[in-house]
Amino acid sequence: MTSRRILVVDDDPDNCHNLFDVLTDFGHEVDIAHDGPAALKLVESKPYEIALLDFKMPGMDGLTLYREIRKLRAGTVAMIVTAYATPETQQEALEAGTWRVLAKPLDFGQLLAHVETALKQPLVLVVDDDHSLCENLWQLLRDRGYRVTLAHDCVDATRRLSEQTEYQVVLVDLQLPCGDGRDVLEEVRKSNPKAGTILITGNHFESVPKDQQVVLEEADAVCFKPFDVAYLLETIQRLAEVQEEL
Repeated sequence: MTSRRILVVDDDPDNCHNLFDVLTDFGHEVDIAHDGPAALKLVESKPYEIALLDFKMPGMDGLTLYREIRKLRAGTVAMIVTAYATPETQQEALEAGTWRVLAKPLDFGQLLAHVETALKQPLVLVVDDDHSLCENLWQLLRDRGYRVTLAHDCVDATRRLSEQTEYQVVLVDLQLPCGDGRDVLEEVRKSNPKAGTILITGNHFESVPKDQQVVLEEADAVCFKPFDVAYLLETIQRLAEVQEEL
């Protein structure tokens, strides 16, 4: 089983202790928080691949907490753990972007299988200053089994690349507030050289200035806005599969 960072948030110390023991026995690095504010402090300090969030907690419930986590770490895969697993709860959780709803008492075999599946999902970084576009791409790719991290400028992208070194694919807008996508491509080559790169732009190649055409040619692929969604997904899948073979 692949070892990764997992955040457990539950106001019941016994539940936290049990999850800590099970997950660390399988080699995972596990941090524990007993409420939402404490969890957010941990999330601000480092990335987590998975967050196991209790649904009912004093002050901030699991779904409210996950919405805040998404703003900080969109790539964290969340599973809601609850003794109140109704169809309405599951629907609300899925609409919020969580991946699974697990009923208490937990089946640890099932939990570990879900953890392993989540960790195998390819990790994609999207760098674009258009927040609405990023959200749409997040939804599109999450629905197809990708973990998706977001950045909105070069500084943010550099930070994300320094925190994670396992991106299978990086999508970079050609025009960013800090300049063009070349700076981000250079950071990708330094920190994550195996990652496939896709430059995205609203200009067709012929209308792109000559200096930016060079940047386009440095990427593994180019996708033009508005996206041909089928082509975009096919390109991401192809590059992710190539990276996994390296």
